[in-house]
Amino acid sequence: MRVKTTLVAMGLVAAFAVTGCSGANSSTPESGASLTIAKPDGAIATESNNPWIGESSGNKLGYINAILEPLGIVNLISPSDEVKPWLASEITWAADYKAVTLVARDGVTWNDGEDFTAEDIAFTFGLFKDNPELDTAALGITDVALDGSSVTISFTGSMFSKQDKVLHKLIVPQHIWESVDDPATFENPTPVGTGPYVLSQFDTQSVELTARDDYWGGELAVPTLYYVSYNDNTALTTALANGDADWAQAFIPNVQSAYVDKDPEHNVYWAAAGLAVDTMFVNTETKPFNDLAFRQAMNLVIDRDQYAEIAREGSVPIVSSVTGLPTPVGDPFISAEYEDVSYEVDLDAATTVLTDAGYTWSDEVLIDPAGAPVTFTLSVPQGWNDYVTGISLIADAAKTLGVEATVDTPDSDSWWEAKGTGDFQAILHWTDTGATPYDLYSDIMDGRWLKPLGESADFNFGRFDSPEATAALSEYTNAADDATRAAALATVQKIFVDEVPSMPVGTRPFIGAYNTRSYVGWPGEDNPYAPADPTQPTSVLILTELEAAE
Repeated sequence: MRVKTTLVAMGLVAAFAVTGCSGANSSTPESGASLTIAKPDGAIATESNNPWIGESSGNKLGYINAILEPLGIVNLISPSDEVKPWLASEITWAADYKAVTLVARDGVTWNDGEDFTAEDIAFTFGLFKDNPELDTAALGITDVALDGSSVTISFTGSMFSKQDKVLHKLIVPQHIWESVDDPATFENPTPVGTGPYVLSQFDTQSVELTARDDYWGGELAVPTLYYVSYNDNTALTTALANGDADWAQAFIPNVQSAYVDKDPEHNVYWAAAGLAVDTMFVNTETKPFNDLAFRQAMNLVIDRDQYAEIAREGSVPIVSSVTGLPTPVGDPFISAEYEDVSYEVDLDAATTVLTDAGYTWSDEVLIDPAGAPVTFTLSVPQGWNDYVTGISLIADAAKTLGVEATVDTPDSDSWWEAKGTGDFQAILHWTDTGATPYDLYSDIMDGRWLKPLGESADFNFGRFDSPEATAALSEYTNAADDATRAAALATVQKIFVDEVPSMPVGTRPFIGAYNTRSYVGWPGEDNPYAPADPTQPTSVLILTELEAAE
């Protein structure tokens, strides 16, 4: 039976969530301890367990990944690793990557007792085909063919750059979803999944999941999961340090002293590198960022070293390449034109760009060519301390140009909606990652994400409209040989550098913080089998690898 309650204070949430957890000062693991997984997003206003809506509570807290499962697991921090079959026991790609054949795993049941079959895989991908708004990765599915226990999915283009996007899709049960009128809005109040856990209680600040005793993957070490939403990074860090939270994907200020040193034997912080960045998306359809000259000038005064040192407190590498690619992981993908070309703060060059474009100054205030003072607002959710500090640093950089940049910190839900509809001038956000740079550039520049202002976009929030970039991205992902792929990527990078569709400010590794007091088997530098990020579809692998500490 599902129970809904309201916990009126964060202290009650912490007390609720810590039940069964071992404290930070305990050196002895507790048998059957629960695991508390934390985010710094504040109260979750409404429950939604729809796996394809980014702002659903299941996705934002990450608990949907313990209920529903992917077809296979791609290790995005070590892309050369072999794909690990999951709900698909066999995965076979066509030579041109325009089709994949999946064999449904035998012996899997949904948590309501129904058998999992190939029909469920076919149905799920049929939903993506018939409801493009659900296909947030823009896979371009053309056909879904069922043949016994096998399903062959065909695509308009190559999935070379999107193998993880295909295989990490969460599979839903046909016998539940076939009666849903609108799968894009269905809240899925009682989620039925093949995953190791079931939803047992929901509250706006904490969600409880209970281990299945009939899970196809075998016995689970952790009997109960609590997904908790703290008010901000500071509260989350305190919870991790005190042992009230066990696992988190969040920025931790002063991570060594604030967390690791509190229990150096057990507390672990691991930032595994990937091809993703934190970037300032700017609205290219509204002033002042609809002017290329102003975008170029702002890009020249943002101090990336300062961002890494102050906003991220040295916990992540600096983004240095003007291509936006993190290094050294991105080095093999940087075109010859931009090898060893790095971001540098250059106020004189920025001033020259603006002057040449017709900007002037009055009492040190920048005036645009139409005669108006230049101002803009930067927005990130309250409580995202690193991002709040980051936009404050960018606002300071804007002042060097004579621009007043206002920092705005709305609640997470309001910000999320405004981000999608384009109701902003500038925001900090992240890009996806993958085995190639495709996701980073596509998220920022690709016309396939374009939506009119007012309609919700899944990426390209800044409405950057470049048919040339879109064509080059398509050529890159569909190329049949490395030379064609390299030429297309060089075009993408030149557009990115010249037209400044967004402004990378820092690298975005897969961040994970966890402790080993009650459970071992976590991924880490010595065993990097998956990102230590509980919000990823691959987190189900971690949950099944954990074992009780001795």
